[in-house]
Amino acid sequence: MKIPDLERLLTPVVAAHSLEIDRIEVLPAGRRKVVRIFLDGDGPGGLGPSLDEIAEATRSISAALDESPVPGNAPYTLEVSSRGVGRPLTQARHFRRNRGRLVSVTGEGLGLTGRIVAVTDDELELDVDGTPHTLPLAGISQAVVQVELNRLPDPDEEEI
Repeated sequence: MKIPDLERLLTPVVAAHSLEIDRIEVLPAGRRKVVRIFLDGDGPGGLGPSLDEIAEATRSISAALDESPVPGNAPYTLEVSSRGVGRPLTQARHFRRNRGRLVSVTGEGLGLTGRIVAVTDDELELDVDGTPHTLPLAGISQAVVQVELNRLPDPDEEEI
């Protein structure tokens, strides 16, 4: 089972659900393989796919794999998930889908932790302790969402 073949097969299937493939992993697991497909998309409110969207896409992915010769005859286990909160933010859409979240950003003499306020194709606006910072996306070498277990809800945000 080759990742490029899986990607060619599944990209239109996932796109039909307004989602995109973030990455695919095929790992050995004894006599079988584990096929992990990580999805991303705007979802409700533009903040990433919902569990319902992932579940619907999973059913379509499973059906497409069942009907295709791409997996071959070897047994496999299919796992489908969102891209995950711990994955680095590397593209403007990743930052946009994480508006309102706390992120750590490093690059070009820069090390900031702040909340994403706005994103364009070229720039990121962070609120760092009440002070706005506008950063060029091209100057960011690493950005990761900081998990907040006790974050109070923002009254200006819609609940999803």
